[in-house]
Formats: sequence, structure tokens, C-alpha cells
Amino acid sequence: MDFKSVIRTIPDYPKKGIMFRDITTLLGHPRAFRAAVDQLVQPWCGMKIDKVAGLEARGFILGGAVAHQLGVGFVPVRKKGKLPHTVIGEDYALEYGTDRVEIHTDAIKPGDQVLLIDDLIATGGTAMAGIKLLERAGAKVIGCSFVIDLPELGGSDKLRALGKPVSALIAYEGH
Repeated sequence: MDFKSVIRTIPDYPKKGIMFRDITTLLGHPRAFRAAVDQLVQPWCGMKIDKVAGLEARGFILGGAVAHQLGVGFVPVRKKGKLPHTVIGEDYALEYGTDRVEIHTDAIKPGDQVLLIDDLIATGGTAMAGIKLLERAGAKVIGCSFVIDLPELGGSDKLRALGKPVSALIAYEGH
């Protein structure tokens, strides 16, 4: 499957100079969506995985489908203030300011083997915060899978430096 052929690129969004990679077109294409989920699962087949964690928001769609394929539970890693029960959170730096991701305190059992999923890895800030949060909750993050890697922005390298295997279906040069 040529995933690039089903991913829409939107120039100058959300700001001038950014080429936004929109996977909603992939999600709406039945064969591409199925192939993407199958390929996100493939590197982890045969490994013990207890939960899949998906980063808000497109990571929920992909992560839920991957969890279903693996027959395991799903943990939503949400932006601050979106979860209704007791949470723990992790702050991370943005270009201007900070943001926070949270999970429910009962989402992870100590020792759970967790696979982290999102649509895209760029600078790695959100993924790194997700890993730190899951591990503080007692998980062992066994790896990270993305549809798209923007390798020039260094996020995958940062995750690998944390000792996390990283898988991506495709890479785009530039931003």
C-alpha cells in the first residue's frame, strides 16, 4: 500500500511554512486504513503486550484499532482536563509554553507492557511525555508506532535515545 497516495498534504497549516500531513483521508479509505492498522501491529506480533496507549486525538483512532487487533485493552492519553476520574499527568514543553497529558490513575497496572501509538512523530514532545507518564504509572513502554515520521525534526531519535524501539509506516522529508 502506498500510504502517501492516501494522505492529504495541506500547505501552510497551522502556520505558514508547515506542510500538514492529514491522515483523515487514510482513515476514510477502507483498504488503506486496514493496511495501516495491520502494519502498525506487525512489528510487535509475538511480543507480550497488555495495553495499547493512544495519544490524543488521532492516536485514539489508530490505537483503538491496534488494541482490537492485538486483543488487549486501550488507554487514552488525553490533554489536560478531559478525563472524568482521578488522573496523573505529565507536562511537556511547546514552542511557546507548556501542555499536559493525562491518564486515569487506574488505567495501568504495575508491570503492564504498553505499546504507544500516534499518527505522527515530529519533535517527539508529546510522545516523550506519554512515555514518561505511562512509566510513572508503572508501565513498561515496549515501543512506539506511528503512521508518519518527520525524521528531520528528531522525535524518533529522541525516543530511541530513551531505549524505545520506534516503527513508522512512512517518512516525509522536511516539516
